[in-house]
Amino acid sequence: MVVPMWLWAVTVVGLIGVITVDLIVVDRRPHHFSSTDAARWVVFYITLAVLFAIFVGFYFGWSFAGQFTAGYLTEYSLSVDNLFVFLIIMTAFAVPDAYQHRVLLVGIVIALILRAVLIIIGAELIARFTGVFFLFGAFLFYTAYKVWTDKGGDPDPEGNGFVRFVGRRFPTTTEYHGTALTVRIAGKRMLTPMAMVMIAIGTTDLLFALDSIPAVFGITSEAYLVFAANAFALMGLRQLFFLLKGFLGKLHHLNKGLAIILTFIGVKLVLEAIHATTEIPVPLIPVWFSLFFIVAVLSITIVASLRTKSPD
Repeated sequence: MVVPMWLWAVTVVGLIGVITVDLIVVDRRPHHFSSTDAARWVVFYITLAVLFAIFVGFYFGWSFAGQFTAGYLTEYSLSVDNLFVFLIIMTAFAVPDAYQHRVLLVGIVIALILRAVLIIIGAELIARFTGVFFLFGAFLFYTAYKVWTDKGGDPDPEGNGFVRFVGRRFPTTTEYHGTALTVRIAGKRMLTPMAMVMIAIGTTDLLFALDSIPAVFGITSEAYLVFAANAFALMGLRQLFFLLKGFLGKLHHLNKGLAIILTFIGVKLVLEAIHATTEIPVPLIPVWFSLFFIVAVLSITIVASLRTKSPD
């Protein structure tokens, strides 16, 4: 799959355009973001992803379209776990309801930039050393174990090293000043909590990216498709946050489903690494089966969660 530079440029410009429209149209006037508004935008971003998959199918072939779709579903499903952390961070920083959409938008833009760096590094490693799939697979097995055994402890936003670094070196205020990131008080420029919570969300997401990006590389080794899957998943993630905000606590078996998906992709990576680096005849898992498996596990996870009563 050879991706011309003009297509990379169009993709990045298109992404910037969508973000700009979001800022101008949706976030021009900070307001409470209802579940109805969120549902419309979730459908909008999913539609964009479907149209992009169709474009990839016609331009590069339907096999690559399947790789993007499976990668997108994997990234989107793994990103749902981020929503719990986003909720905790914004609660810890006491973000006013009207400003939460702006916080998520800017925080996710930061996350996408940081993820792009990781994707470039990952693609270069794969191009130079196919055996890196062994490392990715082992990491996914470890991550799957952590996710499966997770007891749902609340992370501490102040434990974010970069947030601590910024807080120690720049004066901050404890009060919000609208959506302003900085404010001048007594002649001194200070960061507001709005800036700090955006930094917290953007950099905390990087920890999740260390899990999810190898998982997507387990489905496709094409950096362009990995970047696109991350971009579409992240851009629709903040809308999903508002849609599922009151529903997150009901996904009791989410960690189990995500752990199964991570383990499956880890197995797929190891098999591909063995196939590429040895003469051992091993079966390879086709993209269509990966797509089917991911959808099936997510469906079973959601149904099982809904049928489970909440603990008192």
